[in-house]
Amino acid sequence: MFEYLGDRLSNAIKNIRGMGRITEENINDAMREIRMALLEADVNYQVVKEFTNNVKEKALGLEVSKNLRPDELFIKLVKDELIELLGGEASSLETKYNPTILMLVGLQGSGKTTTAGKLANYLRKKEAKHPLLVACDIYRPAAIEQLKTIGKSLNIPVYEEGTEKPVTIISHALEYAKENKNDYVILDTAGRLHIDETLMKELKEIENTYHPHEVLLVIDAMMGQDAINVIQGFHDSLGLTGCILTKLDGNTKGGVALSVRHLTGVPIKFVGDSEKLDGLSEFYPIRMAERILDMGDIMGIAEKVEGIMSEEDAKEQARKMKSGKYDLEDFLTNLKQIKKLGPLENIIKMLPQARKMGLNNIEVDPKQMAHVEAIILSMTPYERRHPEVLKASRKQRIAKGSGRSVEEVNRLLNQFEEMKKMMKMLQNGNMKMPF
Repeated sequence: MFEYLGDRLSNAIKNIRGMGRITEENINDAMREIRMALLEADVNYQVVKEFTNNVKEKALGLEVSKNLRPDELFIKLVKDELIELLGGEASSLETKYNPTILMLVGLQGSGKTTTAGKLANYLRKKEAKHPLLVACDIYRPAAIEQLKTIGKSLNIPVYEEGTEKPVTIISHALEYAKENKNDYVILDTAGRLHIDETLMKELKEIENTYHPHEVLLVIDAMMGQDAINVIQGFHDSLGLTGCILTKLDGNTKGGVALSVRHLTGVPIKFVGDSEKLDGLSEFYPIRMAERILDMGDIMGIAEKVEGIMSEEDAKEQARKMKSGKYDLEDFLTNLKQIKKLGPLENIIKMLPQARKMGLNNIEVDPKQMAHVEAIILSMTPYERRHPEVLKASRKQRIAKGSGRSVEEVNRLLNQFEEMKKMMKMLQNGNMKMPF
């Protein structure tokens, strides 16, 4: 997600790195690179023009202090402008109604039905709500069955009445929601291959009858600049309250995300960042700007970890890391927790300077993690707590017990020691982080 754009922006910033001051000449060089990077990432031309003009104007007015290098100030400036472009503040869902009605709209194939399930799952897990999914797509073959399957896998109720008129289905669904104390009602409406009069007439009828508290457009981030026309088309007819960008985990250049808010005024509220039903995240402009600039997303990692590790456990791990008492027993516990987070490479990409360190294209074979786990499980509890006792004979026994080689055992122990050093540096604040 945004890796291509991030790499190009990083290269542009290199033009002024190491220079004693910011001049019009080196700013022009940097802005030329940034302009090309944004255009090639499918960002709207008008947005690119305004963005680069704003950055250039502010950069030329910067005073470089003795404590900050020119490139550090320039990165901060680019980051601030990116945040502004992405919407500034995060835009959260409506919460003050009971039940709150969320109407999902969009073109056919945008991932609307799956996103309805993801949104219901998010509301239940993150907000402790009791959502109800409502099958209003009565035209697409198997749409109702797809929603029912998703609801069953998540243990979230789905209300459906077959091919009855959507306005009737919703009326009965709202009665059901009140009786069963469902505080969010998510309407999965019909889509079309393109915006047409029939589609809009049906959606307008739902909107005029039930006045949904949120009208959220689900749109494929891989559409490119055509997405802006689709968003504007829906917004003109329905008055969208937000967008959900899907497939941001795919091979997308990211231009849509950088153009939507500025051109349409419609905030991005969520992004789909994996195919799994927990692959929906709130959209935070600050975090997204930092990820584009390879500053990582530590808060995003923390939120993912929050679901599998208690606050007390996290504090205890931090204490051990800082004191240097983190051992292989702790590592084994963390390894089991990490496996619950999904593909490890997705977490690694969220680390600061992941691209700079070449970690953005890393692929972690699940078998390798299984091998590491087997090696540690072949150690005695004492050996895990005191890896310094692991000499040649013990290593041979561990290798034989785990079905791995002594070389693999040594590699694991060396990597573990390096990891401990890095963790201690981070905890003590000795590692320089990006601006």
